[in-house]
Amino acid sequence: MNIEAFLLCDAATEQQGKLNILGAFDNIYAKKVPIVHPACAVAARIRFEKVEEGNHPIRILIIDEDGKSIGPKLDGNVNVSIGDDVDSTVTNIVLNIQGLKFEKYGQYRIDLAIDNKIEGSLPFNVRDIPNQTKLQKNTNNE
Repeated sequence: MNIEAFLLCDAATEQQGKLNILGAFDNIYAKKVPIVHPACAVAARIRFEKVEEGNHPIRILIIDEDGKSIGPKLDGNVNVSIGDDVDSTVTNIVLNIQGLKFEKYGQYRIDLAIDNKIEGSLPFNVRDIPNQTKLQKNTNNE
C-alpha cells in the first residue's frame, strides 16, 4: 500500500476515479479563538497492490495538541478488488468538513489509519494573524 496523496484543502471531490483537489494548506489564520473554520476537506489517494486485495478498515481523525479528537471522524472500510489485467488499484477518499471549531491556537494533526495502523499524519497549525505593521517593518529593514 502506498499513500500517493494526503492533503488538507479548501475542497475536494472524487469522480470516476479522479481525485480533484482545490487549495491545499497547512495554516489557518484567525484574529481570535475560538474560531469556526467554515469549510475544508481531507483528501487521500491510496494505491493497493494485488497482494492487498480484501477488506481494509480506514479511519481519519482530527486531533489537537493534547491528542483529543476535535472534529468529525471517518470510520469506514475499503474493499479492494483488483482485476487480472492490472497489478494495483487506487482508492480515493474525501472527507468534507463543515464548521470545524478550534478552541485555541496551536498545532493540530490529521491521522490516517489503515488496517488499525497509522499510515499517515498530516500536521497543520491554527495561528494568530500576523501583525501587518510588524511585517512591513521587517520587509523594509531587509
